[in-house]
Amino acid sequence: MALPTLTPEQRAEALAKAAEARKARSELLASIKSGERTIASVLGKAKEDKTIGKTKVAALLKAVPGLGAVKVAALLEQTGIDPDRRAAGLGDRQRAALIDALN
Repeated sequence: MALPTLTPEQRAEALAKAAEARKARSELLASIKSGERTIASVLGKAKEDKTIGKTKVAALLKAVPGLGAVKVAALLEQTGIDPDRRAAGLGDRQRAALIDALN
């Protein structure tokens, strides 16, 4: 299936929207890294907030101080969560298991 042809205006609009989404995701990860927001509160808002919902769980966890790629991979495997899962796609049990494993 071929991609639709966009007009220059549509393309510019799409690029601006993508840049805005990247900026919002970056601010979210920075707030987790600084300790301003906890991972539990962020995951709790994943269904309502589009920025949080579209962010991969692994990226959110890597922003937590003290968690690197290896610990995040082990944590996701332990809780049975796919590394490519996005925050909005987590079920209630998965979210609870992840928060319990972090505490």
